[in-house]
Amino acid sequence: MNQAADETTIARVQTLRAQLQAASYAYYVLDAPDLPDEVYDRLYRELQDLEAAHPDLVTPDSPTQRVGEKPATQFTSVRHNIPLYSLENAFDLTEFRAWEDRWRRQAPTVGKVEYVAELKIDGNALALTYENGVLVRGVTRGDGVSGEDITPNVRTIRSIPLRLNTDTPPPVVEVRGEAFLPLDVFEQINAEREARGEALFANPRNAAAGTLRQLDSRIVAARRLDFFAYTVHLRDEEMKEKEHPSSSSPSSSSSPSPSTPPSPSPSPSPSSQWAALDLLQTLGFRVNPNRQLCQSETEVQAYFNEWDTKRAQLSYLTDGVVVKLNDFALQQQLGFTQKFPRWAVALKYPAEEVPTLLEAVSFQVGRTGAVTPVAELRPVQLAGTTVARATLHNADRLAELDIHQGDTVIVRKAGEIIPEVVRVLGELRPEHATKATMPTHCPQCASALVKPEDEAVTRCINSSCPAIVQGAIIHWARRDALDIEGLGEKWVKQLVEQGLVQSVADLYGLTVEALLPLDRMGQKSAQNLVDAIAASKTRPWASVLYALGIRHVGTVNAKTLAQHFPTVAALATASPDEIEAVHTIGPEIAQAVFQWFRVPANQTLIDRLQRAGLQLAASPEEQAQLAPGPLAGKTFVLTGTLPTLTRPEASAIIEAAGGKVTSSVSKATDYLVAGEKAGSKLTKAETLGIAILSEAELVAMAGPQTA
Repeated sequence: MNQAADETTIARVQTLRAQLQAASYAYYVLDAPDLPDEVYDRLYRELQDLEAAHPDLVTPDSPTQRVGEKPATQFTSVRHNIPLYSLENAFDLTEFRAWEDRWRRQAPTVGKVEYVAELKIDGNALALTYENGVLVRGVTRGDGVSGEDITPNVRTIRSIPLRLNTDTPPPVVEVRGEAFLPLDVFEQINAEREARGEALFANPRNAAAGTLRQLDSRIVAARRLDFFAYTVHLRDEEMKEKEHPSSSSPSSSSSPSPSTPPSPSPSPSPSSQWAALDLLQTLGFRVNPNRQLCQSETEVQAYFNEWDTKRAQLSYLTDGVVVKLNDFALQQQLGFTQKFPRWAVALKYPAEEVPTLLEAVSFQVGRTGAVTPVAELRPVQLAGTTVARATLHNADRLAELDIHQGDTVIVRKAGEIIPEVVRVLGELRPEHATKATMPTHCPQCASALVKPEDEAVTRCINSSCPAIVQGAIIHWARRDALDIEGLGEKWVKQLVEQGLVQSVADLYGLTVEALLPLDRMGQKSAQNLVDAIAASKTRPWASVLYALGIRHVGTVNAKTLAQHFPTVAALATASPDEIEAVHTIGPEIAQAVFQWFRVPANQTLIDRLQRAGLQLAASPEEQAQLAPGPLAGKTFVLTGTLPTLTRPEASAIIEAAGGKVTSSVSKATDYLVAGEKAGSKLTKAETLGIAILSEAELVAMAGPQTA
């Protein structure tokens, strides 16, 4: 039986935590270790022993709690309170100057400005939430609107503080940054995997992404991820319930609050990106030391050019420079497009290019029947990965390259991700080399291929083609579609090759007995797969619609269409004009949906899925979730400084309630949300007779989900 801790023990635990936290701050943030390793290890072991003897003293922010927890069964999807926007790319200095011109047209009266240039880390974005100084949530970027709660995994990253380095933390702090694998750690992990006969990670970014999504946080702890912070939002007490309505702050538990090393109180909300980075470092985060405050576009260019060569010496991968306007007031004035902040841009370095030998050209058939020529290459190192295949895109590109077997080709990574052949070194072509041309018949089913005049893509139009069937089933089983756990590519390939499945509808007739003959399929695996397929019948109508694989209908468009057409019958009988009338659905999407439902084979598929018991109509719960928000169809403009909400927070509330936010006042504007120092937008809105709202009125209109 554990004895209650006396005051001396409690004080010692608090002292040890403070010493270990101070040592971590010096090591990870200041890069100036002040404790020898053996001393740190001795203090850490003493704290472990005291906590083992007195479990009631253990708190979530204790340094001993980084080792990882028992495996989770799944991750929970969490909506970001502040969206994680992606950045617009500029691939050379000309495009950077074009970005400069665009934002200046939005703010023509702005004169000289400062820029903050930061290295663009090739990792994975995380959103961290601290309440009363203690880390309570870590979430992946996801789609920018929602991500996965991976808090146990985030807690294992030693450069992320479990408690902020201040005696007087703000009630709520949100921090954004990039998790990544240092190159030496990546190489060590791959060496260990190779020794165990396991598949190697392609690059550090993929390895970091896979690590963050491990259900067992002990594996995450062993892989030694690192983290750079780059954005901080200080939030008031009222937002805590909105963020975590069912949780209480760890600091309010009955366990003693651990001491923190003496530090200055945090400054008020920073007024610039440069000040925000300084604040992050003060709060205990690792901030990239290679940042620079630039006074002109010329200084930005010099920084960009300097790191083009110096980045090879870094211990992590970077593929460009993020440039932000330093002044937060100017950032708020410029606002956001639907996808990007107008006040920031990612200035990317040219993709690395390397020569290698073309050994053959193969042809891949995708789930839509698109036939893609692929260069089979002599393996070569490119941007940190081994590349043996590269896309040749389509028939037009194949002809343009005039590529022959045995050619020496130049390969690069398009967008630093997909390897592609850039050009052919014709002068090195061997004699009697054979020119590569597109096939006239499908390499999978021998059906004649077609190439519509208005498309660059060559297609197989045989819906029974094994490649199309296989691709359709893989898409159907994806996690963001029907989420059929265990139905991976190797099983799908066998199912199609052995004739067990010729359509996604055939999945719902599979039995354990039918699956057992498959290679390496045991009784338990077969039962698990049958159960997973059965479970997919409960997936909502929007997921089924996306899983059907209709061209141009991704997850977002599927949700939008399901909102306006809550049954498959409603969508199947809608005209192109009715479909196109839905906000964000253009004519190309409308025609694709309309034509898909006109195909007899697809009508048969829908009928079979309906008889199999899939959800082809929205449930009452789904209808409630998909229902248009109270601000649907309304356009808002934000101006001035609001009492409690930042501009991105107010935008998120409007968009969550179905409204639209634009940057300028016009006759199409329904409401202007005005704070202090509203300026010319308020004057224009009053002239046009546009309704003016306060922050409180906006929140009331948006409904209870903002409370």
